[in-house]
Amino acid sequence: MSMTISLADPLVRLILALVGIFAFVALNGLVLVYVERKVAGFCQRRPGPLHVGPQGLIQPLVDALKLVGKQLLTPPKGDPILFWAAPLLAFLPVALCFLPLPFDASLKAIDLNLGLVLILAFSGVNVIALCLAGWGSGNKWGILGAARAVAQSVAYEVPLLLSVLAVAFMSGSLDLFVVTESQGAWPWQWYAMKNPLAFLIFIICAVAETNRAPFDLPEAESELTAGFHTEYSGMGFGLFFLAEYANMIVVSGVAAALFLGGYQGPVASGIWWFLAKLYAILLLIIWLRWTYPRVRFDQLLNLSWKRLTPVALVVLACTAVAVRLGG
Repeated sequence: MSMTISLADPLVRLILALVGIFAFVALNGLVLVYVERKVAGFCQRRPGPLHVGPQGLIQPLVDALKLVGKQLLTPPKGDPILFWAAPLLAFLPVALCFLPLPFDASLKAIDLNLGLVLILAFSGVNVIALCLAGWGSGNKWGILGAARAVAQSVAYEVPLLLSVLAVAFMSGSLDLFVVTESQGAWPWQWYAMKNPLAFLIFIICAVAETNRAPFDLPEAESELTAGFHTEYSGMGFGLFFLAEYANMIVVSGVAAALFLGGYQGPVASGIWWFLAKLYAILLLIIWLRWTYPRVRFDQLLNLSWKRLTPVALVVLACTAVAVRLGG
């Protein structure tokens, strides 16, 4: 009885959820590093990791130990407070973005009817972290990478929010559990089928918001020698790397909930359906990195302001009219 009462306590549930989230993020970081290398090898006709463990399975763990063992250095011209606050600021808010995700109907860490707003608010903190990293490094390449990150984030948040708002109109809620329940178990009942343009816009903007190729301009190696994290080594770099994969999981989870029916499936709805859809979107994002070349920065901004934003506005207007006439 005491255990039931303690688990019913919102604070206890929240603490357990945060512990589970950090463990989930760390484990997924190791898994996705391996998957990304194998997908890259497949796309480029090379084997990928092979020698450390069976089929290279232990390679991500060895890389993690290597990062932990490296010395942490502060650039002589950098600001030590901003420099070391940046990787922490990039990683810690990501945990809060997991709380509203509807992994399953029975897995709810907190009752929050504005879960989508929380995710959108805290995901924007990442660009502040990148800005602090570039500015605190005292390095011209880092500052240029930070400037690019801010411009890119501002540009792509606009069409992303418009595509999310279209789904909010259709479901009548900003609670991801309610949005998931408003869709059916079959693919033709999902919002990706009912509003495919909004889904396409969301996926493109999600790739850009997570700084993934072909939109990884803030850290373009050929131009900025890694950009905002040029001066970072060891776990300073590792936290940025882990935050990137965590953000990929968040945007994939949001896409699965908003457009693909979340944990609902034709047979035996549950968490496995949500995870299957989440990892399918993750594989798509990884595949895009190793398939398409990096765009120029002017092309990146033109795609957002001249194409995606006007189309997203039209999609939102049409969705609003359809909901009004249908309601």
